[in-house]
Amino acid sequence: MNDESRVALVTGASRGIGRAVAIALARSGAHIIALARTQGALEELDDEIRALRPAEQSPATLVPCDLRDHAAIDRLGEAIFKRWGRLDAFVGNAGLLGPLSPLHHVDPKPWDDVLAVNVTANWRLIRALDPLLRASSAGRVVFISSGTAHRSQLRAYWGPYAISKAALDALARTYAAETVNTSRIRVMLVNPGPLRTRMRAAAMPGEDPLSLRAPEELAPKIVEMCSPEWQETGTLYDFPQDKVLSFRGPE
Repeated sequence: MNDESRVALVTGASRGIGRAVAIALARSGAHIIALARTQGALEELDDEIRALRPAEQSPATLVPCDLRDHAAIDRLGEAIFKRWGRLDAFVGNAGLLGPLSPLHHVDPKPWDDVLAVNVTANWRLIRALDPLLRASSAGRVVFISSGTAHRSQLRAYWGPYAISKAALDALARTYAAETVNTSRIRVMLVNPGPLRTRMRAAAMPGEDPLSLRAPEELAPKIVEMCSPEWQETGTLYDFPQDKVLSFRGPE
């Protein structure tokens, strides 16, 4: 990206893909707004970003926040407006795996939590951040999707997660369609595939994590999608294939 004036918000920034993306964006020169639930993990991220850019007093802004607190998302939009007046990149990475269980065994509370974080929070973020992204000379939005959302044969017992990611895909594609001709905003979905993350370990406890690629390998691709040069919108970048894919189906 190589633009020190760029301001980038990353959710779920304290670990996994979000942490790797926040560090990669910081390395490219962006000011990072790092959002996550855990204050201590955010402070560790801040230390790492400061080590990358020791000449700067505050290359990152930490936002401890539970994305189920929707009023806090609205306050975040106001705070970004007051400080910068715009947002150049938004990476919607935070997500919950939820229960891996038959649909009729899923309790209402975990169902509501998965939909609240994976779908509703991202809609609330779009609602709060849209004016800021439009104020940027090149607003870029990247949402982390999943292969479970768009494979031809859905996997049994992954209902809450797969359903929420399918809804996220529709949310992102709708926002892309609404902004492509009315703004300079570009919106991408990313399928990371199996990576060495805590969520993957929870879903596949018997898997050897060293057999998987690391989030740090994906991060530069997301940095590229956050750059002003990126012009694709409403499509899916599939990391396992290293390809941008169009969504196809019956008209």
